[in-house]
Amino acid sequence: MTFLSNPCLPSRSRPIQAWSSLVVSVGLGIFFGTAVPGVAQAQVNYSNAEQLLGWHASTKLQNHEVDPNWIHGEDRFWYRVARAEGHEFMLVDPDRSERRPAFDNERLASAMSMAADTAYDPVRLPFETFDYLDEELRSIRIRVDDQRFECDVQQYDCTVGDTIPRSDESFVMSPDSTREAFVHEHDLWVRSVENGDSIRLTQDGEEYWTYGLRAPRANDQKSGDPQEPSLRWSPDSRYIAVQRWDEREVEHMPMYSITSIRPQGFTYPYALPGDSIYPIGALHVVDVEAGANRRVEIDPDPAFMSWASNQDSTWTTDSQRVRILTTERGHRHAQLVEVDAATGDHQVLAVESQPTFVDLAHRGLPNWYAGQRDVIWFSQRDGWGHLYRYDRDGNLVNRITRGAWLAGHMMHVDEDRQRIYFTAWGREADRHPYYTHFYRVNFDGSGLELLTPEDADHDIQVSPSGRYFIDARSTAHDAPIITLRSTENGNTVLTLEEADISGVEALGWTPPEIFRVKARDGVTDIYGLLHKPSHFDPDERYPVVNYIYPGPQIGSVGSWGWGLGTRGNVRALAELGFIVLQIDHMGSPFRSKSFHDEYYGDMSDHGLPDHVAALRQLGSARPYMDLDRVGIYGHSGGGFASTAAILQYPDVFHVAVSTAGNHDNRRYGIHWGEKYQGLLERDTIQETDNYESQANQNYAEKLEGKLFLMTGDMDDNVHPAMTYKVAHALIEANKDFDFLILPDRAHGLNEPYVIRRTWDYFVKHLRGEEPPHEYVIRRPE
Repeated sequence: MTFLSNPCLPSRSRPIQAWSSLVVSVGLGIFFGTAVPGVAQAQVNYSNAEQLLGWHASTKLQNHEVDPNWIHGEDRFWYRVARAEGHEFMLVDPDRSERRPAFDNERLASAMSMAADTAYDPVRLPFETFDYLDEELRSIRIRVDDQRFECDVQQYDCTVGDTIPRSDESFVMSPDSTREAFVHEHDLWVRSVENGDSIRLTQDGEEYWTYGLRAPRANDQKSGDPQEPSLRWSPDSRYIAVQRWDEREVEHMPMYSITSIRPQGFTYPYALPGDSIYPIGALHVVDVEAGANRRVEIDPDPAFMSWASNQDSTWTTDSQRVRILTTERGHRHAQLVEVDAATGDHQVLAVESQPTFVDLAHRGLPNWYAGQRDVIWFSQRDGWGHLYRYDRDGNLVNRITRGAWLAGHMMHVDEDRQRIYFTAWGREADRHPYYTHFYRVNFDGSGLELLTPEDADHDIQVSPSGRYFIDARSTAHDAPIITLRSTENGNTVLTLEEADISGVEALGWTPPEIFRVKARDGVTDIYGLLHKPSHFDPDERYPVVNYIYPGPQIGSVGSWGWGLGTRGNVRALAELGFIVLQIDHMGSPFRSKSFHDEYYGDMSDHGLPDHVAALRQLGSARPYMDLDRVGIYGHSGGGFASTAAILQYPDVFHVAVSTAGNHDNRRYGIHWGEKYQGLLERDTIQETDNYESQANQNYAEKLEGKLFLMTGDMDDNVHPAMTYKVAHALIEANKDFDFLILPDRAHGLNEPYVIRRTWDYFVKHLRGEEPPHEYVIRRPE
């Protein structure tokens, strides 16, 4: 892997109203609010930057993604892909090495128009998904708004069915397609597909102790949208395994929606670190035929539960046993439990314990597979994440993978041939350690084979039979090439798509520079991306903005494959005349366990010492980076980290924008804080606890630069109280800062007004320029 180090190398109207309380800051330092001599004075072009936002730039991409829809559980699939003339639906038969259009857009649009007595545009068909109704792939079912079409795509004849009624429940179809399970008034029900008759299977459901559903949070209560129940049918459709959470005595979090004439109040159970009462999970197995409901007594009571994510091995193929992963409070101990569906008896198949926290997957759902004879288990017991083989009695049979690299997600397990197909990071020498590769290995650990030899990041999807996989390979500089390949040897069966990025290049998009620097310890390599504007001039000096997400479950970069730079809208921000950085620091995943554990128990760290070290190394080698003008921003955990950066490192970070930050994890959800900070321990003598040092409000008096806090007042994930607490502390410390409350906004905040205000803040306070007045960023409908 070659890492770029030469900065001169070429690289291939009215805003939404917001209720806000703003404190205007006076000039602080020589660069705030005034132009700095010697600084690049290129025209700040909001219009060009706007076009590089994901929702605009993505419309200029063609042939760039394949999201397979497997047909009837077979290896045949269809996908929808963007073309210059609109979207096309492609049909692929791997066994025949065939790829062709699924139907003729013009003829289908005409047939649908005649059936519905309306006009449909073949360039923009009014649907994105459909279902085949027969094995010959002759007929399809389409939903358009509340209408259901059935169309013969050989004769091109369509009929329109009855209007689809809206439902307050979410239904889960049985494997034999005869019944649907759903939750109504806190109990589990099934209804017949044939006649709609419903049967109540449980009788004791009650509010905050519902079968299959957690208590809805504020925004769910406000919208009324149905939630999908957490349940799994057995393969023979006789049993339903369903999770149930006791939240009856859990303390509630209040929230208010204030934009209506009469403000609405909401509350929902929300346990915090240190609470003595928290949600307790239970697994129930319901016999649909007999009407029996059996609770499984698992010790200890689960604080967290999850189903299998590998070929859904939740149930054995004979429907006799069900498996579930349970985790105890603090996430230091996890166990895989197998339950006899008929008796409720259970046994533990595998266990993982860590002195810090257990992480059974680095991307995706927990990584385990339980077959008829063998259990494949992910463990970090030797300091790296690897695969281990157990028997059905919980005994270790053998280790499967080993080495100073990380086994990733098991994509497919072939128990008959004793083979595992899985992703991994860091095994291939002289390659980027964050590139995903795809491998095959035998159950006994022999025959490890790389199936994706290309030096690139590989996004993998495996067919239902496990005989084929779709490989989208790319790098930060090389656009995706998407192929269908054989799992037998990795050979290409078909080239599905080759991305055309000329449209975004015409907008001024340029790829980022990939860099490698030393971490805080001066020894460990860390990696990142450096984004430049399209008008970059190496002889000029640019302010630097650091986009941060501290993790620990993900880093600041996210995907290391090709992308538009939409995470944090980094590429669009760079276009305004900034050097924008993303750094995967120590304490983030996809490396060793010790790397991931770097700041366990000290969330005030955020990986910031690594960002400081990286800035200094990059700045010393790249004179165009002006380290006297450095900003930082982030959302959620990134809002937490960006605020901490300007408070803890005022000599390094001069301007910070923080949105929806979890500034004090004593006020955030129990599982997050207790997993990464540890169980809350109170010191009654000193009147403090082990969370005190991570709370941003405790550093308010250290503010020297420009800080902009934003939060949505309906954020039921990261409650706005955390941002209010920081604002209160800053006021008490007599500090100038900027504060924006966004009414009726939930957690996301990736909206035009917030983006524009972020841009304005950095342009004014880092570039020393006056931004366009109330520039309107438009988002497509």
